[in-house]
Amino acid sequence: MIKKTLYFGNPVYLTLRDAQLVIKFPQVENNDDLPDLFKKKNVITKPVEDIGVVILDHKQITITTGALEALLENKVAVITCNSQRMPTGLMLPLYGNTTQNERFREQLSSSVPLRKQLWQQTVKAKIENQAALLQRNLSSDVRCMKIWADKVKSGDSDNLEARAAAYYWPRVFPGIKGFVRGRDGFPPNNLLNYGYAILRAVVARGLVSSGLLPTLGIHHHNRYNAYCLADDIMEPYRPFVDALVGDIVKSGTDYQDLTKDIKSKLLTIPTLDVQIGELTRPLMVAVTQTTTSLYKCFSGELRRIAYPSFK
Repeated sequence: MIKKTLYFGNPVYLTLRDAQLVIKFPQVENNDDLPDLFKKKNVITKPVEDIGVVILDHKQITITTGALEALLENKVAVITCNSQRMPTGLMLPLYGNTTQNERFREQLSSSVPLRKQLWQQTVKAKIENQAALLQRNLSSDVRCMKIWADKVKSGDSDNLEARAAAYYWPRVFPGIKGFVRGRDGFPPNNLLNYGYAILRAVVARGLVSSGLLPTLGIHHHNRYNAYCLADDIMEPYRPFVDALVGDIVKSGTDYQDLTKDIKSKLLTIPTLDVQIGELTRPLMVAVTQTTTSLYKCFSGELRRIAYPSFK
């Protein structure tokens, strides 16, 4: 079943009742001029088990500890936003699998050569997906990227990921002259930042559900980053976000600001169709397959991570 993404961008009360997330709007609740029947009709309930991601994007949102506890126990990724309405915090459950202790030990004891091989697979899959996006949507010459993907060594010792990025970013949005990817760069970098934050939460959720430590990366190792492994595993999924942002840009929408309409499109990221092998499935489901395969690589059951590809 596809888990839902709930976005709250206005004042709202979030409580729990009978395993349902109860959503009430204070402007309705506190209006004495409205009849009680109308107020009851404006109370919305959502089964907690159907939710995958919750985004809290307003200073006047109230959520009870009971609701928060139920969300985390059901492995829901809860994202909080800052005053610029950009994702800034992520809450995940402390445990996500019945054999978590065993899985932690296998992840922690994984060898350096294994982690380098897994990073090699990750970079190769990322470059292949970047090349496929350029070729499919933009008819760009991607022969060099295909060569780089085939030449990625263990641990990406030649840093071909960076070389591919230098070729990819000036071409991925052909209508934008001189585009440079940067967190603080000009639009549509703002759309990419938002989309990647959603993707990061989905991947972190999948890692916890698979009983893995999202902090311990196979490549990223920033001491201040609590989600190094999520940043590793999301890399081959980034081009799917890039494709969605590209569609928004090509549609003629004014993307200088992150409007509610643009956010609503970016919030479809967990439900984007992606393909792993011969099966097409929603991105959130595919991520779970990816994180499960990663654990099996740590345990010795598999040798390759199941990553998505453009077809």
